[in-house]
Amino acid sequence: MIYLSSFKLSDRKIKNPNIYPYSVFRDKYTEPFVFAPITILYGNNGSGKSTILNLIADKLEIKGRERATSNSFGITDYVEQFIEECGIAYGEDEDGEPYYKVPDTSRYIKSEDVLYEIKKIQQRKVLGEGMVYDMVREGWKKQEAEKFLASKDGYMQKQYIEFAQEKYSNGETSMQYFDAYLQPDALYLLDEPEVSLSPANQVKLAEEINKLARLLGCQFIIATHSPFMLGTLQAKIYNIDLKEYEVVKWSKLENIRYFYDFFKKHEGEFE
Repeated sequence: MIYLSSFKLSDRKIKNPNIYPYSVFRDKYTEPFVFAPITILYGNNGSGKSTILNLIADKLEIKGRERATSNSFGITDYVEQFIEECGIAYGEDEDGEPYYKVPDTSRYIKSEDVLYEIKKIQQRKVLGEGMVYDMVREGWKKQEAEKFLASKDGYMQKQYIEFAQEKYSNGETSMQYFDAYLQPDALYLLDEPEVSLSPANQVKLAEEINKLARLLGCQFIIATHSPFMLGTLQAKIYNIDLKEYEVVKWSKLENIRYFYDFFKKHEGEFE
C-alpha cells in the first residue's frame, strides 16, 4: 500500500550556511523521494536520514512527531519555514481514489522511543514518568494521569508492568514494543529500529515488516544502516551519503562492503 507517494525537500538556498535544517541539505540533490511499500533511507551518522524522517513526520503531523527547536537567528522560525517549503504527494487506494491524508494510526517511531521504553521498565521512577507520558500521548490530561497512577488501580497496573517486563531482555522488550505498535493499514516511519536488537531479532523484525507491507496494508519508510535489516527487507533503498540521493542495491553500500571485506579477511577462521 502506498499512502505517501513522494516527498520533496525544500530547495531554497539561504545565505547563512549554519541554519538548520537548510544546513543539512545545502549541497544535496533535491529531487523528490518516490516511495515504495518499504523504502529505506541509508546513511552513516550525520548523513541527514533521521532529519528527513523528522521533516516527513512534521509535514504529515503524525503521532510521535517531534518538532526541532528553531535556530535563534532573528525572528524567523526556519524549521517551520523549511517544512512549509517541503512538498508531499499522497498515493491512491485499491480503487484508484487518491488519499488526502495518511491513516490516523500512522506513527513515527524513533530509536530513543524504544530506548526510553527499555529504561522505563528498569527504574520505578522512570516507569511512573513513562506511564504518564504514554497516557498524555493517548489523550489524558497530565493531572488526570498522575491521579490515576496514585490510585490503587494505577499502582497495581504499574506493579503488573514491572513484573511482566523485568524478566525480558532489552532486545525482547524492543520486539514487544514493535509488536504493540506495528498494526495493519498504516504508514510507519522508523528511525534505526535495529537498536538493542540482536542480528537474529533484526532479521525477525525485518521479516515481520515485509509481511505487514505485503499482506496487511502497511507502508514503511525506514532509516537504517544495519546490514541485517538492509539484506532482509524487500525495499527500495536511497543512499543518503551521496550528493545525489541514488537508489542502490544493498550489496553496493559502504557499510555492507565493510562487513563483507572484514569477514572475507577472516574467512579461514570459520573453516
